[in-house]
Amino acid sequence: MVTVRYEIVEHDGGWAYKVGDALSETFGSHDAALKAATSAAARQRIAGTTDGIVYQDEKGQWHEELADGRDRPATRVIDQP
Repeated sequence: MVTVRYEIVEHDGGWAYKVGDALSETFGSHDAALKAATSAAARQRIAGTTDGIVYQDEKGQWHEELADGRDRPATRVIDQP
């Protein structure tokens, strides 16, 4: 199972959370960034609806699949000083 990591980091004079290479908006305090990351991580685990998806892979090929809305990743908030 995939685990999506939300890491609390200093950013642009404040705090943000980072998922992979993507940064959230900047928050004025560490606690605000932690609260936002915790909320985002919880929403990531909520099941959605099963629906058809269409996507293009790195070779330019198009694919159609049925995405199971119950297939959600595990999440983890990382808050290290």
